[in-house]
Amino acid sequence: MTTALLHTAQELHARTRKGRRAVVMTMGALHEGHATLVRCAREIAGPDGEVVVTVFVNPLQFGAGEDLDRYPRTLEADLKIAEQAGADAVFAPSVDEVYPGGDPQVRVTAGPMGERLEGSSRPGHFDGMLTVVAKLLHLTRPDVALYGQKDAQQLALIRRMVRDLNFGIEIVGVSTVREEDGLALSSRNRFLAPDERRTALALSRALFAGRDRHAAQEALCARALEVPATQARAEALSAIGESRAAADAHRSEEHTSDAHAVATAAPGGPAAVRAAARQVLDEATRYDPPLELDYLALVDPSDFTEIGDEFTGEAVLAVAARVGATRLIDNLPLTFGTLGAAS
Repeated sequence: MTTALLHTAQELHARTRKGRRAVVMTMGALHEGHATLVRCAREIAGPDGEVVVTVFVNPLQFGAGEDLDRYPRTLEADLKIAEQAGADAVFAPSVDEVYPGGDPQVRVTAGPMGERLEGSSRPGHFDGMLTVVAKLLHLTRPDVALYGQKDAQQLALIRRMVRDLNFGIEIVGVSTVREEDGLALSSRNRFLAPDERRTALALSRALFAGRDRHAAQEALCARALEVPATQARAEALSAIGESRAAADAHRSEEHTSDAHAVATAAPGGPAAVRAAARQVLDEATRYDPPLELDYLALVDPSDFTEIGDEFTGEAVLAVAARVGATRLIDNLPLTFGTLGAAS
């Protein structure tokens, strides 16, 4: 197939539409993570639908001192990657096409969620992001739009905007794509020198350490729940923070090795996940070059507030750090609760 390169909304609107239109929004410098999004869009749109990839470096979401001028522009290569992944069209508008009157006076405000984590580190970033996403959704008129889970806070805010403002568009999140060494794919990875890349691997290692700690504790909890209702089970459940489950377990003195294993394990839950991840990050601050941690957070994806020890349900373990001049983010979804499992 030949992928059309379009620069104006008029060109895009003139295209004949039969099935569903699926849109993948990017700032260019496409890599395998973007290609995965396009392939998912192709599956959703089906053979009769249309996949449109947008390529637009949005000036509104870059703050003072950030890398707007440094951000890679590789449109010719982007077109080839989009074509190979199954895109029907690449929409690459100019700044004047997206903002014909200059910087827009009316913008979308991200609200309280947009002031946390990334929003705290990059004031105004999410207002600019949501404004351009709203503009591009209107310009491309899709039935469904796909975004990567790597930008978890961005994805959550887009979903909230679409719901709160009744856009009537389906939003699909696609799992993070990683390189063989675990580093999350990002257009900014190309800026990392070899020694910086080695340091940057601490981000994914920290997330995996938190995930593994969580999975181990959930497995111990499951084993404890299989133990007959005994004093030992009560003590085991209490040791991992399951006080409510432990309350009904004081019925006998029978002791089992499984319950003892749980009782002697380090406390689990969100605190243990954070501690396991932070240990890796703390070590990386002593690397050469060092990792400069921005934040490590374990949050509720509905509002990106930190979760407490009694939290149950879906959560996101997120990290942001700078290595040299390059700022990187990463995250993993986790599930907390009785017999919950790491995603």
